[in-house]
Amino acid sequence: MENSEITRKRLESELRGTTLRTYWELFSKNQPMGVREIQRSLRLSSPSTALYHLEKLKRLGLVEKNSQGQFIPVEMIKVGTLRQFVRFGRLILPRYLFYAAFFWTALISYIFNSWVSNLIPDATVVALTLCAVAATTYEAARTWREKLF
Repeated sequence: MENSEITRKRLESELRGTTLRTYWELFSKNQPMGVREIQRSLRLSSPSTALYHLEKLKRLGLVEKNSQGQFIPVEMIKVGTLRQFVRFGRLILPRYLFYAAFFWTALISYIFNSWVSNLIPDATVVALTLCAVAATTYEAARTWREKLF
């Protein structure tokens, strides 16, 4: 097995539960955060619990500690649920949202162009595109509901 594959599997096995939520919080804010900020954001029982998970992330090489004692994400690792999301600046969106937007646009454009041209839309095209719209919209919504934040 390749070294990077072993590293990914090790990270995936250790990056679970509260540690994954802690990483997600740092990743989604994309700014340095202190122990108390993490504790409050995740509603953890104590600062020591937050510190444990932050130190675990530091040991895994995913975050660094700056001179003010705040933690900064170093590297984006896509494991588990994180694989289903794409980041655009401060926005983190489900990957299926882009497919859903494409199929919605295609369906609306086809129906509009048919209407403008005084043509009857082909039922097969509309049915197949509706299936694609339904599947991708459902998956985008399901992924969004299962998000960690």
